[in-house]
Amino acid sequence: MTWIALKMLMGDRSKYFAIVFGVSFACFLIAEQSAIFCGVMLRTVSPIRDTHGIDIWVMNSNVRYVDDLKPISDDDLYRVRSVPGVDWAVSLYRGQGQVQLASGVYQGVILMGLDDASLTGAPVHMLMGRIGDLQIPDSILVDEAGFHQMWPGEPVRTGKVIEMNQRRAVVVGVYRAAQTFMTMPIIYTRFSQATLFVPPTPTGRLTPFVLAKARPGTDPEDLARRIQARTGLKALTNEGFANLTMGYYLGHTGIPLNFGTTVVLAFLVGTAIAGQTFYLFTVENLKQFGTLKAMGMSDRRVVVMILTQGLVVGGIGYGIGVGLATVYGIFAQRALPLLAFFLPWQVLALTAAAMIVIVLLASLVSIRRALVLEPAVVFQGGA
Repeated sequence: MTWIALKMLMGDRSKYFAIVFGVSFACFLIAEQSAIFCGVMLRTVSPIRDTHGIDIWVMNSNVRYVDDLKPISDDDLYRVRSVPGVDWAVSLYRGQGQVQLASGVYQGVILMGLDDASLTGAPVHMLMGRIGDLQIPDSILVDEAGFHQMWPGEPVRTGKVIEMNQRRAVVVGVYRAAQTFMTMPIIYTRFSQATLFVPPTPTGRLTPFVLAKARPGTDPEDLARRIQARTGLKALTNEGFANLTMGYYLGHTGIPLNFGTTVVLAFLVGTAIAGQTFYLFTVENLKQFGTLKAMGMSDRRVVVMILTQGLVVGGIGYGIGVGLATVYGIFAQRALPLLAFFLPWQVLALTAAAMIVIVLLASLVSIRRALVLEPAVVFQGGA
């Protein structure tokens, strides 16, 4: 009976392709918009992912996400170091600044200040220069995308000079970093140098984060709880801080609503196209179903035939839709570097689940029409 169901399905090519198109279109939009949403969410935590070699972030207890910068006391660094289980801890400066280029143009940047002695948290994917070059006075590292943003059309190179807070800064290295949510150039320098590149604050505090490493054999989650209990500060592992940041953007911005609306519309459009076309297909094949029922086929077998037709169409449409979304993501990212696109397996599973629901909803209408069909219809002049 499966062979008969497929012959009936593919007999009318126009309706067959219309159903496949409806499912493919829905799967493409669902996968593409979900992948862009995941890419945007991933960019919100790129500062955390790009900081390597540490286990715990310590910050003000009121911090809600990675860019919610609330300075803590310089003494907090020593309080964190005194907690049993901490191997070492260093300060990390992070803030927004403004640079003046040689052309006179001003550009907003994200300024990172690393521990002077260890340079902990420095980027690892260097394209030019070395991390150790930051020990040179007035030296900075610039990310590749930020370099092109500040000096469009110029080849990547060191030696470029900018000005921050009326102080000269020289690019001694260029590195590759993950795209950030704010899409501003990211500049690394030493902590002591960073304090000179920004105006003084009313409180005199410049340390928003303390980075800590757990001793071998110490559970970072447990150590984070001990730091929090002993210092009164918020202490989170890399994963915990990433979840906190993504949770903030999910709960306090319109990003989920905007992308969710597109996904829901894609689901409704796909269901409408597939359902209407599948229903018309069933109506035109009522005589064939009537003939099979007159020959003794049970209603259960009729349901199985229709579901088989729906699942075949759904499987083909799913493959085409997800394939198009993947190809779109590959080529779009090359043409548009600022495009956020990340396609994890969860998106594929979500799209598959949506496809199954679309197929089932489209099949239910057709199943009902076929089940109420009387076998005598084959002896009538029309359906």
